[in-house]
Amino acid sequence: MKDNTIERRDFLKKSMALSAGLTLAGGMLQSFNAGAATVVDHPMAANEKEFRMGVIGPAELSLATSQIAVNKATNKNAKEFAGFELGEAIAVTGVLKDLGTPVPAMDAKAKATLEKIKSTPAGPEFDKVYIQAQLENHEFLRDLAQNYISKGKMAGAAENQGRHLATLSLAVFKEHVAITSRILKELGA
Repeated sequence: MKDNTIERRDFLKKSMALSAGLTLAGGMLQSFNAGAATVVDHPMAANEKEFRMGVIGPAELSLATSQIAVNKATNKNAKEFAGFELGEAIAVTGVLKDLGTPVPAMDAKAKATLEKIKSTPAGPEFDKVYIQAQLENHEFLRDLAQNYISKGKMAGAAENQGRHLATLSLAVFKEHVAITSRILKELGA
């Protein structure tokens, strides 16, 4: 009984960290060769492993872009969002790696996104570029989580845990779509 309680506690800690952090994980799966999505417009994950694979690459890209944005963003809301995203990206990538999720290689599109964020000078244009990338990330992740959850309950403890993580993170993905949309409107984009 004691071992089961410890396992549940460890799972809860990981679930909470992942759900808090998955918001940044970004819908830029199309920017990685993660293999979880067959069609960019309709991201799919057939199982919990594919769900994790669909999140880790975008989380790594979000980590890199948010590290840049915390220093270059000039709009107070864009800067605040970048700080939250950075903290979440660190948490998400740490949890996913702890769960044994491999990090896919960045493809040309991801490299181009990162290069654009690196090369855009600080100011209103940078804020728009960064927040637009985060909006796309979260729209993708929202759809990935929703499609995975909609498959219904699957057998196995790992699938149960994957569905729990997707369910917890879906609310945050939706919230971040709304926040980034609002910030883009404030920026006149």
